[in-house]
Amino acid sequence: MEFSNLKYNEAGLIPAIIQDAETGMVLMMAYMNQASLEKTFATGETWFWSRSRKVFWHKGESSGNVQRVKEVFFDCDRDTLLFKVEQRGAACHEGYRTCFHYRLGTDGTVDVVGERIFDPDLVYGKRS
Repeated sequence: MEFSNLKYNEAGLIPAIIQDAETGMVLMMAYMNQASLEKTFATGETWFWSRSRKVFWHKGESSGNVQRVKEVFFDCDRDTLLFKVEQRGAACHEGYRTCFHYRLGTDGTVDVVGERIFDPDLVYGKRS
């Protein structure tokens, strides 16, 4: 299949859900364009498009917590990707295994689920 057959949004992006291939845990969601999808397939590791910084980024480029791609799926509408990966370390830039570590209670309370795997200040430096 050609990547051009996928349905990208008006900005040329497609959502990519990243899932742990072994546990099934959803690790993160990011956006890809056709070029980052091609680079992901060429390298076997995930690459994304940053909407805020307007640059390609390689998952783990700063932290070393790379994602090795095991399988890739797309949905029946061809507008969302699902990557099953082998995650090294934490997927979240806040140091947690998954970016989905905030649990919202039915009463509006928020709990943090899981423990930090690394200290983001030590990995990325203090942010102001």
